[in-house]
Amino acid sequence: MTHNPKVAVELHATSAKRFLMELIRFESTPSNESDAMICARDWFALARCDCHLVPLPENLSQDPEYSHSDECVSYKDRANLVALRKGRGGGRSVILQSHIDVVPAGDWADAFAPREEGHYVIGRGALDAKGQVAAIWLAMKALADMGYETAGDVQVQVVVEEELGGNGALALLRQGWKADAAIILEGTGLQIHPSNRGAIWFRIDIEGLPRHMGRKHEGISAIDLAYKVIGALYEYESRIVADSAGYPGFERYERPVQVNIGVLNAGTWPAMVAANARIEGGVGFLPNRSMEQVKREVREAIESIPDNWLRTHYTLDFPKLHNDSYETDFSHPAIETLHSACKASGLDSDVFGWNVSCDARLYAKVGGMPTIVFGPGSISDAHARDEKIDFREIVKAAEALVRFVVEWCG
Repeated sequence: MTHNPKVAVELHATSAKRFLMELIRFESTPSNESDAMICARDWFALARCDCHLVPLPENLSQDPEYSHSDECVSYKDRANLVALRKGRGGGRSVILQSHIDVVPAGDWADAFAPREEGHYVIGRGALDAKGQVAAIWLAMKALADMGYETAGDVQVQVVVEEELGGNGALALLRQGWKADAAIILEGTGLQIHPSNRGAIWFRIDIEGLPRHMGRKHEGISAIDLAYKVIGALYEYESRIVADSAGYPGFERYERPVQVNIGVLNAGTWPAMVAANARIEGGVGFLPNRSMEQVKREVREAIESIPDNWLRTHYTLDFPKLHNDSYETDFSHPAIETLHSACKASGLDSDVFGWNVSCDARLYAKVGGMPTIVFGPGSISDAHARDEKIDFREIVKAAEALVRFVVEWCG
C-alpha cells in the first residue's frame, strides 16, 4: 500500500487502459448504452465502489429542461451509473461525472475496434468520453488502494445521452443525486473551466405565397424571405460578438460566440415561387446572456425586418438542443483546490472559460452546485475519424483528481 497519489495511480494505469479498450468495443450510441454501462458498473465495483444502476424515468421527456431529438426515445431498461465511495462524515462531497454515449461512427469501419499508436488510444469514444470515464475509474481505484477514507462522499456518475443534450445528467439531478461540488470530465487538455459557453438551436418556418413562375410577380417567395431572415440573424451575430468582447474568462477566444445557419430547406419545384422555407441553426452565447434572453433576441431580430407579410407568416421555436451558459466564481474553493491539485501533479493548468457546452451547465443551473469542467485530451479529437486520446493525460488527470478528493473531501 502506498499513500503517494502518483505511485498509486501509476500502479493501476495498465488496468485503466484495459478498461478503456473494453469500453470502446461497445457501440454505445444513444439508446444503445446498456452493455457498456454494465461493463462500467463491474469495473467500478472492482474499485470498491458501491454501484447502483439508476433507471431513467419514462416521463423524462416531460421535463422542461429535456433535450428532444428527431426520433422517439424510450427509457425502458436504460440506466445511469452511480458509483459511491461513502465518507466517514463531516466532510465536503463531490461528484465526478462523465458520459458513456458516443456519436455514430459514420464510414469509420473499425471505430469500435480500439488500437494503440504510441501513447495514443484510438477508437470512437476514446476522447469523448470513455477516456474520461477511465480517468475517473483510475482515480477511484488509486484512492481505494491508498486506504484513504475521506470525510465527505465521493460520487461517480456515468451518464447516458450527453450527446443529445444532457438528458442522463438531468435525470440524476431530478432524482436528487447532488453534492457540494461537481467536476465534469471532458477533453479540456487538462485545463480548468469553471464557466461554459451556452448553445441553443432554433427552427424558423416561413410561409410564402406560391405562384407559377410565369406569375412570379404575384407571389411571395419563402426563399427570398429566408434570405432576409438569415441577414437579420447575422446582424444579430455581429451585435453579440461585440457585446461579448473581453468577457472575463473568455478573453483568449477571438470569436467565442456565434450565430450559425446549419440547415436551409425550401421550395418543391423549379418553376414555382417557393411556398415554404425552413431555417435551422444555433446561437452560441456567453454567461452575459441567459438562454431566455437569446430566445427573445432571435425573435426581435426577425421582427425587426421591414416586411409585413413575414411578420404574420413565420413561426420560431427551439425544440432541440438548449444548453444554457453558466459560470462559477473563479475564486471558489473547489476551483482553487483543483488548481492546486493540478500543480501538485506537475500540470501547467490554467483557469478560464470554455467555448464549448456540455452537461456542466445542468449541475450548475439545475443542481445549484459549483461546477468545473476538466479532463484529459483535446476537444478537437471529439467526434473525429480516428478519435484518439493520449493515455499519459488520463494518468495525470487521475492523479489530479486523487489529490483533489483528498483535500476537498477531507
